[in-house]
Amino acid sequence: MSEINCLNDLKRLRSAPILNKIQEQKLFEELSEYIKSTDWFTIGIMAKSKIIALCALKEMESCFNWKPMVGLQTIEDQKPVFLKANQKTGDVHIRIEYGLGEGVLIGCHHDHEGKDIDLLGPFPLSFFKFQKINL
Repeated sequence: MSEINCLNDLKRLRSAPILNKIQEQKLFEELSEYIKSTDWFTIGIMAKSKIIALCALKEMESCFNWKPMVGLQTIEDQKPVFLKANQKTGDVHIRIEYGLGEGVLIGCHHDHEGKDIDLLGPFPLSFFKFQKINL
C-alpha cells in the first residue's frame, strides 16, 4: 500500500497507485473541494487500451454529472493510449502512446485570468466508478 494521504502526494507519481478504501475516500473528499471551485476541466487518461480509457472517461462523466463527451476514434484498441478530453468543449482525442504510466489526470481550469491551472492525479482508472459528487 502506498503512502498517499492527500492529493499532493499523487503529484510525484508517474502511474496511479493502488489505494485502499480509506485513501480513496480521503482523496475524493479533497478532490470534491477542488471540483466545486473549478469552472471547467481537461482530462488526461493513460491506459493500456482505447476501451479502458473510454470506460474511465464515462465513469467520470457519471460521477460529475457532465454531458457526454464525443470524438471520432479510429485507432486500434489493443495498444496503449493517451486520451485527452475537454469538458468545456466536449471534445475527446485519443492517440497511441507508448511508455506512459496508467491513470487519470485532471486539469482544473478557471475562467478568471489570474488563477493557475491545478493539475491533479494520477488517480486509478477505476477511481470514479462508484463515486458521485453533487455540484
